[in-house]
Amino acid sequence: MEGSQMAGRMVEFPSNGSTASGYLAVPPSGPAPGIVVIQEWWGLSDQIKRTADRFAEAGFAALVPDLYHGRVIGFHEPDEAQKAMMAMDEARAAKELRGSVDYLLSSGEARGEYVGAVGYCMGGGLAITLAANHDKVRAVVCFYGIPGEETDLAKIPGSVLGHFGDHDDFASPEAVHNLEQGLQAAGVPHTFYTYPGGHAFTNEDRPEVYNADADELSWQRSLEFLNQQLNS
Repeated sequence: MEGSQMAGRMVEFPSNGSTASGYLAVPPSGPAPGIVVIQEWWGLSDQIKRTADRFAEAGFAALVPDLYHGRVIGFHEPDEAQKAMMAMDEARAAKELRGSVDYLLSSGEARGEYVGAVGYCMGGGLAITLAANHDKVRAVVCFYGIPGEETDLAKIPGSVLGHFGDHDDFASPEAVHNLEQGLQAAGVPHTFYTYPGGHAFTNEDRPEVYNADADELSWQRSLEFLNQQLNS
């Protein structure tokens, strides 16, 4: 799909008295289970848009909120991406993420009473935090991300699926272990998988870290989980 025209469209939605925007990709067949897809620290890149397109092809209405408000950082500038992540207004981002859930459920694009949240890198941690802050998020797929310490894991109403690399400095094995222990203590159903390699192994635009086998296996596991949680 690389280089092809994006299948989705940009939309605007209310966010706590303000307006937020995002990229929405939906199946041609009509309303489908909704998922909020949360970006890596690069911003609303073409790669994360294609990920939303991929989810739409698999039968989900996928919305990627633009948490950097138009700014996209190149994959060759990790220092700038880290600065952008650190500078992000977390309270505003949390409101925009909650607004994206409400938009999906009210737009007519998503069917059902609940949605899922899928996040990568920075977005993986935010997906878990979103579930703790919105009772309509009943399925979380976290790719190599760790939520902030302030996240109340006990408030997560659904289940968590985690995908992690075994040599990841961002989501280290120790941090993943602590997160798993926290979910267990909170009584949150969860399944974690570990894959050979480091961080961002599903990002096909970064050949230096991409692992096609891990990407395909984690993708199939994610679809199975989301279908089970949101279609039942």
